[in-house]
Amino acid sequence: MAEAESEKATVSPTEKAAAAKAAKAGAAKKAAPESKPLTDNGDGTITDPNTDLIWKKKDAWLDTEKFYTWQDHQEYVDRVNKEKFAGYDNWRIPTKTEAGTLVDKTGTKQCEDKNGTMFPLDPIFDAGCVPTTWISECSDEQTIRYDLKNGVDTVYPGKDVFASMRLVSKPGEAAAAIGEAPATQPEAAAEKVETGEATKPAPAVAKSASGKSVPRPVKRKLSDEDKAVLKARAKAWAAEKKK
Repeated sequence: MAEAESEKATVSPTEKAAAAKAAKAGAAKKAAPESKPLTDNGDGTITDPNTDLIWKKKDAWLDTEKFYTWQDHQEYVDRVNKEKFAGYDNWRIPTKTEAGTLVDKTGTKQCEDKNGTMFPLDPIFDAGCVPTTWISECSDEQTIRYDLKNGVDTVYPGKDVFASMRLVSKPGEAAAAIGEAPATQPEAAAEKVETGEATKPAPAVAKSASGKSVPRPVKRKLSDEDKAVLKARAKAWAAEKKK
């Protein structure tokens, strides 16, 4: 009995904690859902069944052999929507989170860029592309370019910065208003709740693609109660999307 107690005493609290942590990590890894492969729809689009996003197979560079500044990017988006490419008229640039889903984290998938360099993008997309894209978090005040080579978004000073674009469409989203950036995505709305800012409708001052007036969002200050409610809604939305 004394020998058994002595053996138990040799296991330190640190070792026990490490073992528990390893067991927890193993369980989490085992529970992680397996990623489904992307689907080539045969019409110049790619569907990601893991996110329900539809991506344009070619980036802006392959489409036009041209780079775009943030200030000029809407020119390309509008062109694709006017054409109703593949039957969709709600094409837009992705959010940072959406762009991040394109970066292959398994290290097994590689696509060739315009310079012959391989980078972690599923080769189901066309080769000869450019591994950068504008993202919706970018603005006239803050130029942000997302790099698919390393999954990093970089803020650049000034406006003379060029990039390509990866356009995305999502079933159920409203048609894009030509000449205007798409409405704020839920992820971005959740971030605004953290800073105490949100949007509410103002008198109609803009025109949609159909010619009808649409409200333009304006900023307002939120009370602590409003922030708590909106934050809870944002978290519930995020949890629902992960299912």
